[in-house]
Amino acid sequence: MAILFQSLAASVPDSCRQGVLTIGNFDGVHLGHQTLLAETIRQARAIEAPAVAVTFDPHPQQLLRPEAFQPVLTTVRGRADLLEGQGVDHVVVFRITPAFLQLSARDFFDRILRDLLRARGIVEGFNFGFGRKREGTTDTLKSLGQSAGMSVSLVAALEVDGKPVSTSRVRDDLLSGNIALARRLLGRPYRLEGTVTPGQKRGQTLGFPTANLADIATLVPGDGVYAARAFHNGAAYSAAVNIGPNPTFSEQARKVEAHLIGFTGDLYGQSLTLDFLERIRDTKRFSGPAELREQLQRDVEQVKEAQEGGM
Repeated sequence: MAILFQSLAASVPDSCRQGVLTIGNFDGVHLGHQTLLAETIRQARAIEAPAVAVTFDPHPQQLLRPEAFQPVLTTVRGRADLLEGQGVDHVVVFRITPAFLQLSARDFFDRILRDLLRARGIVEGFNFGFGRKREGTTDTLKSLGQSAGMSVSLVAALEVDGKPVSTSRVRDDLLSGNIALARRLLGRPYRLEGTVTPGQKRGQTLGFPTANLADIATLVPGDGVYAARAFHNGAAYSAAVNIGPNPTFSEQARKVEAHLIGFTGDLYGQSLTLDFLERIRDTKRFSGPAELREQLQRDVEQVKEAQEGGM
């Protein structure tokens, strides 16, 4: 179960206490995070204790450096679902406030890990930092853990293609349109969710109606046309997704538009989920509706081939 605490004064169910913990933002829950989670679960099972993932909302950078903050890869609800999907018993989400960010490393350890959660073991990555300005290092954690009778285990970075897997790496790949590599680093397709809103309805006049997504809370991949899988009301559809402006009609606004192959009906005001599978091509200007229609047909055929190929 996922638990959202509004403050450090909140009580904690006994089921979340005396477990083996792993702590982090876990944005994206990528393969590196999954390695930490697997080791946490292994150690927890060995001592018949709960495996607990501790995370935060909002991301600390939203308060510390809002001007430099990048969109997240997962919402807090989506992140909790993914963490639970990896097999942890509980996800504890702490509400980040300015006061929380002022906790020293010692206070963070004593108040949260020792007193509140009564951890028996902690599993972290090699570059873990905690407390005010990340003053607490892995050496700090080991020292405090030893004093409190907690085991502290550090997990080496997981590498793919000779480079560590990280949230920033996944983000860079998504922004550059490298969906295939982002998918490898995540261990699953990248997911986008939004609400369908009315558009110009040009797709409908061309024979390829599109669902325009708004209210997207996570990072939107770079401009281009993608093969995706769309989910609505428990049903799945192959989808061709265009991200970016519409230069053919001199529209500069950046949009996310999905054509659900084989779907008929009205999606306005409803939620739609997209799993990105493959990047098909760049966005470009066409001479007019006829040339655009021909390209859209080719896009749809390519999306179908991607789906049939097991993408």
